[in-house]
Order: sequence, then C-alpha cells, then structure tokens
Amino acid sequence: MSNKYISVDIGGTNVKFAELDRAGHIITKDKVSTPTNKEDFLESIDDIVSQFEGKDIRGISFCAPGKIEHTKIRFGGSLPFLDGVDFAQRYKKLGIPVAVINDGKASVLAENWLGSLKDLNNCAAITLGTGVGGGIIVNGRLLNGVHFQAGEISFLQLNIDKPGYDGLAASYASAVRMIIEVNTAIGNADKKDGLAAFRAIKRGDPKAVKIFNEFCRRIAYIILDIQTVVDLDRIAIGGGISAQSIVAKEINNAYDQILDQLPLVKTTLTRPKIVDAKFKNSANLYGALYNLLLHMNNEKL
Repeated sequence: MSNKYISVDIGGTNVKFAELDRAGHIITKDKVSTPTNKEDFLESIDDIVSQFEGKDIRGISFCAPGKIEHTKIRFGGSLPFLDGVDFAQRYKKLGIPVAVINDGKASVLAENWLGSLKDLNNCAAITLGTGVGGGIIVNGRLLNGVHFQAGEISFLQLNIDKPGYDGLAASYASAVRMIIEVNTAIGNADKKDGLAAFRAIKRGDPKAVKIFNEFCRRIAYIILDIQTVVDLDRIAIGGGISAQSIVAKEINNAYDQILDQLPLVKTTLTRPKIVDAKFKNSANLYGALYNLLLHMNNEKL
C-alpha cells in the first residue's frame, strides 16, 4: 500500500507543494507563483494535482488563508477570490481523502507533531509575516471555535488610538511592515529587503533597533493577551523572519520587560516559554499533512 501524500500550502505570494511520506519526510518539493484570479488559480492547482496522478497517492492535504468550514474556504484572507472554494468536492473524482485547514492552524499542528511543540497539550504557534497568523491547542485539542475562526490573531485590536485596520495586529504587528520601516529608516531603496534590515539591527543601528524592539514588544503583548485567556505551556514563533534567532530572543526580552512593569501580572500568571518554531516557512506543508492523517484515522486533535 502506498505511503505517499501530497501537501499544498497556498500563500499570498507562492503555492508550495510537496510529496511526503506518512512520517513527514519530504520526497519532492516545489512551488509556483500564486495566480491573482480564481480561474487561473484553480487551473494552477489542477496542474499541481495532475503531476501526481498515477503515482498511487493516498491523500491530498491543503492549507489556505481564511476561515475553513470543514473543507470549504471562506473569505480567503489575502486571497479573497478563494471564497467558496471546496477542494474536497473538486477532487472527489480522485477517490482519495482530501483535507483542508487554515494556514495558522496548520503551523501549530506541524510544531505539535514533529517540531518545537511536540506532544504538548497546551501550546500555540504564531506566524509573523504580512499579518499575524496563529494556531492554538488547548487540553490536547486544536482550538477551532464554533465558527471555525479561533486563533485569528491578526484581528486583535492592539492600539485603540488607531481606529480601523492600522490598529489591528495584522498591520500594527506586521513583520513585513517592520522590515519596510527599518529599510526606510536606514535609507535602503529595497524596502522589503529583510536581510538588509536585520544586518542593520544586528550591527546596532539606532533607528533600526528602535523599530525592531517596538515590533517585538507588540508581539510580546499579543502573547501576554493569549496567555491571559488560555494559559499555555509554550509558544513557537514562526514565519520568514523567525530564521533570525534574534527575533525570539528579543520577544522574550520584551515579554520580561512587560512583566517587570506589571508585578501583579508577573506573580499571578505563569510565564509561557517562547521558542523558535522548527519548521519556519515549511510548517504549513507538515501541518496540512498531519491534519489529513488525523482525519483519515478519525482522530481529533
């Protein structure tokens, strides 16, 4: 019997896909640019799936932005044309299981399965990117919510003095926005050059460090708010910038500084461990597969 599965990670910039075995070992991996309209997008996904037809694949897993109702995408986050797309129905003709999960929830499943949150019953993953993605596990179960929208950290109102989108975590705590601000401050023409931004931060450029520290402080407040509600053991920091070890380190520093300013909170709430995510930008491929395996085994996390 085949032990191979397909995992597809739908992002705003690229669609990543991989062939993996049941243990989470990647056999092949590739990506294509994400089309900007529904017709081209669906054709692109069809092309990806067709590459594996005849290879005795046991199932297909997807993760996508937006709210996922069972296997149907709602709203689509940064890809609003995905609203209403149901991959299980679209590929029903293949006669194999198809599972779909939100990208933030996929990240926490990946880390809980094989990563830095392995086997923990109370944990979360926070993905730092254009917005702030999130997935939370409480008492050994993935937190979905009655409307399938638990863990939508981007919608946290972080700054009540900034009404509208600018006060939400998606903008106010955006890693992409932080990178743009650093590059602007240091006079770099390429505003989205993350490596240049972190070089400036690491060499101690005052403007760059100030912007970076403020960003980390905002993420630390998000973690404090989450900890206040669900009381977790460990939180993994993922996303592209998490490849820089200074990110988790400074978020930890910011968290401790906040607690030092709030003695009552410090003595009342046990501090969660804040760690680097293991899988970085590949987390969703693993998490989507794990979600599929759980569904195939009639298990619930």
